[in-house]
Amino acid sequence: MPYCRLFYHFVWATKEQLPLITEVNRDPLYAAITAKVNGLKGIVHALNSMADHVHLVATVPSSLPLSMFIGQVKGSAAYLASRFTNDSAALVWQAEYGVVSVSESHLPVVVRYVRLQQQHHTAHTLNPKLENCG
Repeated sequence: MPYCRLFYHFVWATKEQLPLITEVNRDPLYAAITAKVNGLKGIVHALNSMADHVHLVATVPSSLPLSMFIGQVKGSAAYLASRFTNDSAALVWQAEYGVVSVSESHLPVVVRYVRLQQQHHTAHTLNPKLENCG
């Protein structure tokens, strides 16, 4: 197995950026995302959301194309979160996503940014480069 230390910041939005992420489905959504990333042999460094989009900082195995990784994470998360909440229409994602690579030295900064999403949105201190949903 090759030695790789690859870090990515993914952002994706709900369909039409509707506020579909709620207090009811947030925890099942996070559990589903984390389970899928782990199942794909990735590592979740940070995960947070607002009502209309998700931020995920993760290590992705070098053998897995990023588009395949995020497609599987989004699909599995929507499916499992909907099953956990007994609502088949609970989550629908827009097709696009944003992703930027993160250097290991900047990883703590990006992780902190993701963990403090609610504060950044409230205080209007968003970083446009880290908020682009594609």
